[in-house]
Amino acid sequence: MRMLFLGAGGTGGYFGGRAAQAGVDVTFLVRDARARLLREQGLRIRSPRGDATVRPHIVTAGELQGRYDVVVLSCKAYDLGSAIEAIRPAVGAGSAVLPIMNGMAHYDLLDEAFGAQRVLGGLCQIVATLGPEGEVVHMGPHAAFVFGERAGEPRSARCTALEQALSQADFSSRLSEDIYQDCWEKYVFLCSLAAATCLMRGSVGEIASTGDGQAVMLGLLAESQAVSAAFGYPVRPQADASARKLFTDTSSPITASMFRDLQQGLRVEADHIVGDMISRGAARGVATPYLRTAYAHLQVYQNARIPRSA
Repeated sequence: MRMLFLGAGGTGGYFGGRAAQAGVDVTFLVRDARARLLREQGLRIRSPRGDATVRPHIVTAGELQGRYDVVVLSCKAYDLGSAIEAIRPAVGAGSAVLPIMNGMAHYDLLDEAFGAQRVLGGLCQIVATLGPEGEVVHMGPHAAFVFGERAGEPRSARCTALEQALSQADFSSRLSEDIYQDCWEKYVFLCSLAAATCLMRGSVGEIASTGDGQAVMLGLLAESQAVSAAFGYPVRPQADASARKLFTDTSSPITASMFRDLQQGLRVEADHIVGDMISRGAARGVATPYLRTAYAHLQVYQNARIPRSA
């Protein structure tokens, strides 16, 4: 199986690097500067699961040749348009595009670009980033990669082939037989976490330790769950209990990646995550006042980043 990973940042770099380490035929499509570094030093992974340096195939846009069995997208939502154009030469009649992006809105654009039959469902759970020297830094032992068919036979030939290919990689991989349910549950959790930590400018523990912090976080969770249920995917009891346990943990250091981006003054996925959840709720008559408050806060941040014209 030939796999193409768009980008070699914290998320794509970890999963693609571990797959290559396990013997999978992995190629990374990266920008010129990143290509030079990876060719010189290899893809370096620093992780509680074990450090590694791997040397997968590295290509830039002008060097991309041939079709790939699976093309994995782990880009930010605001880069999706350019990502689609970058991977077009790699996507053929037998290719599968596998996004492990946050939220749900990207499926419409990918379906339009490549056809719904070529787009798998996917998600990942990991805390990873790039270190100061371009190394992939995995923070914490957890790393999960979940994928599946969005329609038709869950255990299709292409999904079972991918399941087999990733079986020896140093992360938890799972072929989901209900990928939309899994994706919605992650979306609900991530949206609630991002809205809370960005709005309150702190970790879960710091928020939960205030007088009304737990109520606000559980309110955000309830609104997101109501939207998911309105689309036919009520959150299962285990996922609900796990989220509630975390959101009331006064010692939890967890923050959302969106908050960490915000702290650095970077662009954030506010529209794709929180804004889209609000829009979906409005379409189904679900009120989302907590989410709207958080989104207004994020919009102020985004507007402040846009240079004012003279």
